[in-house]
Amino acid sequence: MVTRTTKTIVSFSSAFLLPGFDKPEPAGNYRVDHDEESIECVSRLAWHRVGSFIHLPGIGVQSKMHQMMPINPADLDTALEQDHKKL
Repeated sequence: MVTRTTKTIVSFSSAFLLPGFDKPEPAGNYRVDHDEESIECVSRLAWHRVGSFIHLPGIGVQSKMHQMMPINPADLDTALEQDHKKL
């Protein structure tokens, strides 16, 4: 089985809190990784998402500790939608 990681950058204009976080994260840009496995079909190649992670702290923030937190993509989409409504 083939795996791949799709990397994206998300932007928050205000602090946000995702399920499983101890505290809100500040506004900024964050790297998000989506891990996927291939699904072999007769006529085409498809991908199935098996995990999503957000890198903390945000891009450009100096910190001694860096971590990848598992997230639910639907929760991230909801938080981004709420953030964009505040603009």
